[in-house]
Formats: sequence, C-alpha cells, structure tokens
Amino acid sequence: MLRPRLLREGGLSPAGGRHPARGLVVAGLGSVQILAWGSSYYLPAALAAPIAQDTGWPLPWVVGGLSLGLVIAALVSPRVGRAIEARGGRPVLAASSVLLAAGLAGLAAAPTLPLHLLAWAVIGLGMGAGLYDAAIATLGRLYGRGAMGAIVNLTLLGGFASTVCWPLSVAMNQELGWRGACLVYAGLHLALALPVHLRLVPRVRPGERLDDEPAAGGRARRHDPPLPVPARRLAFLLLAAIFTLAAVIVGIVSVHVIALLQARGMTLADAVATAALIGPAQVGARVVQALLGRYVHPMWTLGVSVGLMAAGLAALAAGAPLAALPLVVYAAGVGIESIARGHMPLALFGPEGYAALIGRLAMPALLAQAAAPPLAAVAFQLLGAAPLLATLAALAGANVALTAWLLLRVARAHGTAAGNGAGL
Repeated sequence: MLRPRLLREGGLSPAGGRHPARGLVVAGLGSVQILAWGSSYYLPAALAAPIAQDTGWPLPWVVGGLSLGLVIAALVSPRVGRAIEARGGRPVLAASSVLLAAGLAGLAAAPTLPLHLLAWAVIGLGMGAGLYDAAIATLGRLYGRGAMGAIVNLTLLGGFASTVCWPLSVAMNQELGWRGACLVYAGLHLALALPVHLRLVPRVRPGERLDDEPAAGGRARRHDPPLPVPARRLAFLLLAAIFTLAAVIVGIVSVHVIALLQARGMTLADAVATAALIGPAQVGARVVQALLGRYVHPMWTLGVSVGLMAAGLAALAAGAPLAALPLVVYAAGVGIESIARGHMPLALFGPEGYAALIGRLAMPALLAQAAAPPLAAVAFQLLGAAPLLATLAALAGANVALTAWLLLRVARAHGTAAGNGAGL
C-alpha cells in the first residue's frame, strides 16, 4: 500500500522515479504565472504610455500589440493543448519562458513600430504556451481529476500578477526606462521561470498520469462520471460560448473600467482607487473557493461565477449609488470563473484528452478577448457609457441563461445515461 500513497503525496512516479511533490509543482507554476501575466497581458497598462511618449508611435498601435499577441495566442492554443496532451506540459511551458524572454528582448530593442509589433507576435506565442490555459492543461495532464485543488491554488497565486507587476513595471520604468524594464523581465524569464519549468514540472510519457484520484484530506467531492458520448458535442459548444462571453466581458471591463467609472462622475483618483479593488476581490473569491470548493460540483462553481458577474454589472448599469460594491461582486465572479474554466471540462469530459480540450476552448475566448476592447472603445465614443454598461449587463445575463441550460442538459444526460443512453 506504500506505492499508491507515495503517488498521491508526490513521492514515486509510476515508472519508479522520483518527482516533485504536487504542492511544490503548483507553487512553482503559480509563481511563474505572476511573472508571465505581469510581463505580457498586464504590461501595456504600465508601459504603453511611456513607449508612445518616447518613440512617438501612436498609442492605439502600441496598445494594439497586446491584441495582436492575444490573436496569436488564440491561434496556437489548440496545438499547445495537443502538445501537452501528447508530451506533458514540461517542454511546452519551458518553451513559453524562452518565447516570452525573446519577445520582451525584442520589445526592448525594437527601433520601429513594425518590429515592435513583431515582438508582440513572439510574446503571443509565449502567452499561448504559458498562461493559465497551458498551466491548467499541464496540471490536468499530470493529475487527472486530482488536479481540481491544484487548479484553484494555481489561479490563487496567479491572481497577484497585477498587484505585483504593475507597481514593479512603473518603478523599473522610472529607474531604467521602458526598454530596461522589458530587458529585466526577459532576464527573469530565463533566470527564474525557465528553471522552474525544467526542474519542477514532471516529465511524463505518452498516456502516463501521476495521480488520477481526488486529493486526500477533508471530505472529498463526489465526481459524476464523464458525460456520455452523445451528450458531449452540445456540452462543449455551450461551454465554449459561456467562456467566450465571459472573455468578452472581462476584456472590455479590464481596459475601460476607469473610463466607465469616470463617466459616472468619479474623479480619476476615485476611479483608479475603485478599480484597484478588482484584484483583491478576485483573490478573495478564489480563497473562498479553495476552502469550500471541494464540497460542491464544479457546475455550481460556474453558476455562481456567472451569477456574480451578472449581478455586479447589472447594478453598475442601473446606476447603483456605491460603484465599489457592484465592482467587487463582479470581480469575485471573474475570480471564480478562471477556476471554473479549469474544473468544468475535467468534470464533464474526464481527464482523457483534457489538455487538448482546454486548448480548443481557449481559442474562441482569446480571439474574443483580443477583439472586444477596441470594438467597445468605438461604441463608448459613439454611444457613451450607459449603453455600453447595459450591453455588458445583457451579455452577462445571457451567460447566466446559457449556464442554466448547460446545467439542465448535464443533469438530464446523467439521469438518462443509466437508462436508454440518451444524450443532450
């Protein structure tokens, strides 16, 4: 009985070798997520204006580098998922560190705007191979259904990316300039992130999984069996639609929240202070999920997340007198949604093919996240804040309806599978 116990606790691999304890793997990957997000997705928020001022390049084009990167990340995400499914996440995540370092070095050295955008294309490859979707796929590939707790802890650590890297980027820009800041981030990827990926992420053979059991401790969550085959297509389409709508909403709010709050009459200082609550609210919601999530099915986690997002945005659109509270409610839903994005495919479809499935789900969400902010900017200029907030609330309400439909269909599929095998 020693061997299964060691497998659960991170001692011996199925092949008889040793691999790092699961907690150490998650801590390492989560710490790298802070750097990966902070030096890619969150980088323009701190450095776009200094780049435009220093170079004379149009600010929309400078910011557009991130959109280009997200499009590239979306296009490669299915292939990334298949690579993780076939060979594990170790080589893919290691490649992401090298790509992000190369792209950031390219930003630092770019003398012209086209080369600046080319560097963002390289960063996009690194984002597709190294942000949440790839890291979550890696954990699912390693631990099967036992990855659910690890995914919560990964997103909990990654939630500190903006809190850590926004002030760090600003400080480095003041001391070293924006090019120096990009070079420091490139060096950190090679000196810190790459060794973590190479030394802590276990190497696995095709078809090998280290642990396919729920994590021990406390009362284990009961897992329904994967959906029957006839039920899976519609479930996948609904899940993709839910995550894509969530990505549209998050992309728009992340970019335009300060301007939307100012349109409600806030000063810039008050708007910034209120928007700063988003990060802590996301992390706080993930802490609650980490404590209570083992007692509920991931379907309810998804339902709570879309419900909180809809409630917060509806209150903002209705002109609630205190904008901070609706924004905190919305942000709590966003924090839990990132967990549901990892848990739901595992709960509905099982661990087989999980990494490839995560890659397929990521593609439309990333494309939407790239396209939504500039389209929303045009709508904001033409129509104003109130119609944009109403649209966001309507999209969030549609997501609640889609989630309810998915919940009913999943319940029906599980209820009929033991009878005549009917699907969705």
